[in-house]
Amino acid sequence: MRRYETIYILRPTLSEDEVNAIIESTDSVLTGGNGQIISIDKWGIRTLAYLIQKETQGYYIYCDYATEPGNVTEMERKFRIDESVMKYMTVKLSDSIDSDGIEAARGEYEAAVVAAAEAAAEAEKLEEEQNKPKPEVTEKKEATPETVKETDDSEENNETKSD
Repeated sequence: MRRYETIYILRPTLSEDEVNAIIESTDSVLTGGNGQIISIDKWGIRTLAYLIQKETQGYYIYCDYATEPGNVTEMERKFRIDESVMKYMTVKLSDSIDSDGIEAARGEYEAAVVAAAEAAAEAEKLEEEQNKPKPEVTEKKEATPETVKETDDSEENNETKSD
């Protein structure tokens, strides 16, 4: 078996059920003949860098898997036939992978997901601390005879102006 990764872009007008049906169909092709899925990430709807089939957005899906080359050919054949798939790209990551390598890759993926969740929580906590209102510090002035006289003078000036 070889290890591959595929990113495919679906039409943004598809419902969640239609997206899941395409993912399940793709998975069934890839897992045929002893293939295994390492990870699938739904990246969601993103803006495209350029128009693809007159669309400005697309639903991105990333799939990391280990399978035989014939299964990849079949998956790509189905992608070419299906009008819901706007674009796809498959990259071979490794010429050979065994079951230990697959389990190690799954462990790396799960560790990366956990690390990303922790980083997001830490960033949220930091943002909360930055947005927390800070107590205002006001400077107290001591009443001295000069400041009392200044306020008295200003009150007298205000009274004479209003007359």
